[in-house]
Amino acid sequence: MTEATDLAAAAGSTDPGEGLRAVAALGRLLESLESLQVHHARAKGWSWQEIADELGVSKQAVHKKHAGRARGASVPTSGREL
Repeated sequence: MTEATDLAAAAGSTDPGEGLRAVAALGRLLESLESLQVHHARAKGWSWQEIADELGVSKQAVHKKHAGRARGASVPTSGREL
């Protein structure tokens, strides 16, 4: 099993502590993956509007969230720091 699969299984736990920890870790993993993919899209010349369309959010929302990260910020490459 992968780390993400393990976390998804743990999120359904009947133990609230285990389930909540897994949900929090999944949220961090999702944020990391989103940042990585936005970085890839911008590197390939995608506009903020194209990225926003794929994420189902407004151009303003995606720009506000990721524009600062896009300028020289390092992009996480794995969820291991979770």
